[in-house]
Amino acid sequence: MYRPKSLSCYFVLILLIFISCSNSVQETGTLLIYGGPIYTVDSTQAKVEAVVIKDSIILYAGRLEEAEKYKNKQTQIIDLKGKTMTPGLIEGHGHFMGMGISALELDLTNTNSYDEIVAAVAEKVKTIKPGEWIIGSGWHQSKWTEKPEIMVKGFQTHDLLSAVSPNNPVILSHVSGHAAFANAAAMDIAGIKVLTKEGIDESAVEGGEIIRDALGRPTGIFNETATDLIWKHVPTDMITPEKITEAFNLAIAACHKNGIVGFHDAGIGKENIEFYEAMKSAGKMTVRMYAMITGRDMDLVNEWLKKGPYIDPENLLTIRSIKLNCDGALGSRGAWLLEEYTDQHGHFGHETLPMEVVKETALKGLKNGFQVCSHAIGDRANREILDRYESAFKDLPEASKDHRFRIEHAQHLHPDDIPRFAELGVIPAMQAVHMSSDRPWAIDRLGEKRIKEGAYMWQALLKSGVPIVNGTDVPVEPLNPIASLYASISRKTLKGTPEGGYEPEQKMTREQALRSYTIDAAYGAFEENIKGSITAGKLADFTIYNQDIMTIPEDEFLKTEIAMTIFNGDIVYTKEE
Repeated sequence: MYRPKSLSCYFVLILLIFISCSNSVQETGTLLIYGGPIYTVDSTQAKVEAVVIKDSIILYAGRLEEAEKYKNKQTQIIDLKGKTMTPGLIEGHGHFMGMGISALELDLTNTNSYDEIVAAVAEKVKTIKPGEWIIGSGWHQSKWTEKPEIMVKGFQTHDLLSAVSPNNPVILSHVSGHAAFANAAAMDIAGIKVLTKEGIDESAVEGGEIIRDALGRPTGIFNETATDLIWKHVPTDMITPEKITEAFNLAIAACHKNGIVGFHDAGIGKENIEFYEAMKSAGKMTVRMYAMITGRDMDLVNEWLKKGPYIDPENLLTIRSIKLNCDGALGSRGAWLLEEYTDQHGHFGHETLPMEVVKETALKGLKNGFQVCSHAIGDRANREILDRYESAFKDLPEASKDHRFRIEHAQHLHPDDIPRFAELGVIPAMQAVHMSSDRPWAIDRLGEKRIKEGAYMWQALLKSGVPIVNGTDVPVEPLNPIASLYASISRKTLKGTPEGGYEPEQKMTREQALRSYTIDAAYGAFEENIKGSITAGKLADFTIYNQDIMTIPEDEFLKTEIAMTIFNGDIVYTKEE
């Protein structure tokens, strides 16, 4: 009797073990990716063999043998076939709708002379009715291979432009967005006149400049806040709801094509916010949007300060930051400098926003849980903003423990201010590709000493202990992250010059550059716990390249192409073979 009883207990034990194992079957994934280098940007394992996703979340990252245990018959398989994968790239500073809208306007990005601009406008005149506005963008006088005979303060005059467009008002934005070029018809509508003998300029504006010749005649160039004198007369119905939707769709497609899955939209208004909310509700927001409320509308800022940040539980549209525009651009000589421009005696740029507004907004932001992101390119603008931030942090120390305030661009710094970023916990959001585009002529604006000691100081900032958020400032530069990553690691122009790069000691390593487009960009938006690295539990956003960006020779880097983009666990772009 004893033996059979023991045997029955044995079988009961086996049954319990079987039931227990059946109840703890390993979770299965919806997608398994393997077959090429996978760089995680995770400090615990920098590189893995395979990644498993369940719906929109990373389930596992590690060895292929282990990853295959998460597979069943329904699991989709992606074999990279030698291609390289990283976390999905994040555009750390751009203008999303500006990117889409600029694609619908006259594109002057590739013009190399004033004559080419005139020719482009002349062609546009043929396709529209008299009285219709012509809007374009993308010109940059310092990049022209041929300069016009007549220039005032380094800019062209409107005469040739006006001659080909006498019956159509024209406004053409500088590539920086900080200056505009208007023809005579547009200036007539705006009431811009020759200066009186008394020298009183009735259209003068604070924080900007109407550039005039020696006789007081407007040249057609409007700098910084003065651009509003023309823009306010452009009919608002030129951009219809249909065009806005088309621009949005073009911008989404451009992001996917460039491997961009997250976007820090640097300054949007009420209409943009409402439009984004509608796109999200319609299921069309397939980029993770981190939107900054524009400081150009303080009523809107105060409205949001009262109701507080919106942290989207779906991680598609988050609003918790304020963008302030505090100076201009270097190309238009609007950047606010401590010392005069090397190529314009007595000119220091423009303070486009009173610094007391920065301090006031910083305090309000800290009290109400909003990050403040201030545009500053010149060394004086950077110093003044750091001063105002520091003062606000001292006034509200408890609210400042994890503020993550940013300075957008931080291009030109006084050496004394470089360590202050880390000391104050202020994040520089710097667009490396600006160095490639601007450095050849920036030395004319700043001189060699200022360039070498304080321009594009990436490695100095990183070594001080502060992360850098990278990007392109699109549409100022093309969205292409490969170009900005190349600039980060080479400090060369996109033509590969000069040998060794400009100020090579300030190059980023490849690891630093990748971080600046992934985990550090996520940190700059308080989102490092949900994205920015290939880590179990984070969102399934990935960028896949046709070659290994971490090992290919530098001179092969710009040949890199985005092969695939995965957003929220879904393939949203595949390059046709």
